[in-house]
Amino acid sequence: MASSKKIGVLLMNLGTPEAPTPEAVRKYLKEFLSDRRVVDLSPILWKPILNGIILNLRPRKVAKVYQQVWMDEGSPLLVLGNRLRDGVQNALDQLEGQYVVASAMTYGTPNVESAANQFRREGVSHIFVLPMYPQFSGTTTAAAYDRLMNSLAKCPDWPTLNLYHDYADHPLYIQALAKSVTRQWEAQGEKRHLVLSYHGIPKRYVTNGDPYARRCEKTSALLATQLGLNEDEWTHVYQSRFGREEWLQPYADKTLASMPASGLKRINVISPAFSIDCIETLEEVTLELGDEFKHNGGEAFDYIPALNDTSEHIALYKDIILENTVAWRDER
Repeated sequence: MASSKKIGVLLMNLGTPEAPTPEAVRKYLKEFLSDRRVVDLSPILWKPILNGIILNLRPRKVAKVYQQVWMDEGSPLLVLGNRLRDGVQNALDQLEGQYVVASAMTYGTPNVESAANQFRREGVSHIFVLPMYPQFSGTTTAAAYDRLMNSLAKCPDWPTLNLYHDYADHPLYIQALAKSVTRQWEAQGEKRHLVLSYHGIPKRYVTNGDPYARRCEKTSALLATQLGLNEDEWTHVYQSRFGREEWLQPYADKTLASMPASGLKRINVISPAFSIDCIETLEEVTLELGDEFKHNGGEAFDYIPALNDTSEHIALYKDIILENTVAWRDER
């Protein structure tokens, strides 16, 4: 007799403030920037900077940015992420209701505990955890797993877990990115130089063993090959650096500022490290980098959206989930 137990799928992303207000942003930033995975400085040095300077100065500024991109239903990261979750659930519902898909944030809400409660209510005994970071980093994927394990620390019994690493070189991921690029080129009526901009991390993290840069470079190379681009038709950069420490290079802002002088005046930018559009893509890339490029002589700048809740993204996640839970399905 087949078991009635179901397979849970937990989609994890970074997090977002609950509202575009200084108070909500301060609460979110405190949790996010207190994580030693994100900022690995000694708490003795970091806490006075965080509590005395950053949390007093940045929340009001960041809240104004969130107000520019906030959607009617809430934060773009949450709204678009929920649409993707629902799309994946609908795609998996074809398999006789075996799967329950839930989402959780490493910081803020919805949290891991709320997803766990949903899984318990629906009789889930096995959980496949899929962090929504295409390229593994200790600052993102590992931080998500730390949060998950902390939530289980006091549990007397654990579900069976399968923790996914990343999908930086998954064929369906590369194909989905390529389709989004060609769709943009067709819509604008021309093929442009392609800038691949990834969220940066301190260079020291990579020197100490974080594979993030290597995985980003793998994605860029595979996407360029999929699109048939020559080396002079695409550029790989890193955005979002913070503080005085050296981060991964080349830096996006400096690179884009120099492009028009070298003859590259019409470009497209895509951010493959982001599965869902958020403040870093909708504001930092679209507005800040776009303004930097145009201020220095650029003529055309268009951002290519993240995969969000597209059918290609849903198909990618469905394939990853089915491939990594096949043994569990056979047990039922």
